[in-house]
Parts: sequence; structure tokens; C-alpha cells
Amino acid sequence: MHIRRMVPDDKNAVLEMMRVFYRSPAVLSDGSEEIFRADFGACVQGSPFAEGLIIEEDGRAVGYSMLAKSFSTEFGRPCLWIEDVYILPEFRGHGFGSKLLEYIATSYPEYVQRLEAEPENAPAMALYRKSGFHELKYTELIRNDK
Repeated sequence: MHIRRMVPDDKNAVLEMMRVFYRSPAVLSDGSEEIFRADFGACVQGSPFAEGLIIEEDGRAVGYSMLAKSFSTEFGRPCLWIEDVYILPEFRGHGFGSKLLEYIATSYPEYVQRLEAEPENAPAMALYRKSGFHELKYTELIRNDK
């Protein structure tokens, strides 16, 4: 297994994984092709706010993650939102998620690292807790999301 930054040649594989991920119960919104393409573009075109990672096995993209960078006034330091974590079903349960989160932790030690998960997604919640994440006890609110 190898983790690397996303490159333009990953487009088809990433967009297909995004389509599956955003239709799953792990995500509240269905997304859209326009959003998927914008997200991918931000990850590979040098945006200072977005980065994409590819999880590879034998040269094949078997998962991806998208990271969003900001600053947390709550913690007084940079913040890294782990926006997407998706691994193809046949590669789940083999340590890929743990290795991805370890890679992120060691690559961004100065960042507060945050993510969102559906509480009903027990395997993901177990992975995140095992990787050192804990729940924050407040509700997130949103506007201008359409």
C-alpha cells in the first residue's frame, strides 16, 4: 500500500469513487458532478485550501481522501478537515484507513485535525476513535450550502 498526492491522471478513478461515496449513508448530501469536478480540480490545481490523497495497492487507486485547510480560532492554529475518506469495499478491514490516518497525522502534526462521520457508520467511528479522534459535543450549523 502506498499513499500519494492526487494528480490529474487520477480524475476518472476519483470521480467514480466520489459518486459511490456520496450516494452512501456515510454522507448526508448526494453531491453533484459539478461539485465532484470542482473538488477534484481544487485538489490537483494547487489550491492552498485543498489537497487530495490517493491510496494505492499494486499501482491501482483503491481509495482517496480530500483535505481542506483552514485556521481554527478555537484552537489558535491551522486546522485540517479530513473531508472524504473512501476505500473500495474489497479493501476495507485491511488497515488501509488506519494507515491513511497515520499518514495524515504525521504529515500535518501542527494542524488540529477534524472530520465528520455519521454515528450509524460503526466501522468508520471505530477507526476514527482507534486513530485518536474523539467526539465534540456540539451541533454544526450551515448556510449558503446551495
